[in-house]
Amino acid sequence: MNTLTTHPLSTILEKLFSESDNSQARLFQTLGALPETEQQALMKEAVGENYKLFYTRAKHHYMSISRDTGNLLYILCRANNSKSVIEFGTSFGISTLHLAAAVKDNGGGKVISTEFEHEKVVQARINMEKAGVEHLVEIREGDAIETLGRNLPEGIDFILLDGAKSLYHPILMMLEDRMHTGTLIVADNADWAPEYCHYVRISDNYVSVPFAKDIELSIRL
Repeated sequence: MNTLTTHPLSTILEKLFSESDNSQARLFQTLGALPETEQQALMKEAVGENYKLFYTRAKHHYMSISRDTGNLLYILCRANNSKSVIEFGTSFGISTLHLAAAVKDNGGGKVISTEFEHEKVVQARINMEKAGVEHLVEIREGDAIETLGRNLPEGIDFILLDGAKSLYHPILMMLEDRMHTGTLIVADNADWAPEYCHYVRISDNYVSVPFAKDIELSIRL
């Protein structure tokens, strides 16, 4: 038996994935109705310096990982025996639940996640409680540059980057002195973070590979 496929966490996840599917369908329908120039402007906003405006506009929408990506996170965390996990981009907590399930099944630890949209923070915390993993998860509210810039564990085992793409590189740099040999980093939608991908692929401190169509998987050397 494992936490990921066992009630109550599995039940909460199924509900959230269903809500996410509906939310993303509505979002894509809305975006698809816009002129191409407006669509391009929104995407530039999402990956640029004005990312907060984009995410504030989308605060009621799920922008979550896929089911396959969730399973991948669980697999990697279990294989790496991760007990200290950092997540950038909580949203409503789908990815957080996968990480917490792995940490629990690894014998316990802590997932530190961060989200700047208050409504999402509130709902994500409720979801953690309903899934029975609230004691394993700390959701910090605010800008990740600030919330992940203090009070972190000495040795980070696993990092998930799944927020504003323009922050992937600076957040990675900020966390580097807390990593150890073997720390795994997963960057979702990394195809929108070229500066980050360039860095982890050329740096002597990492081995990195594109995984699936939009994930960058890296290991700290």
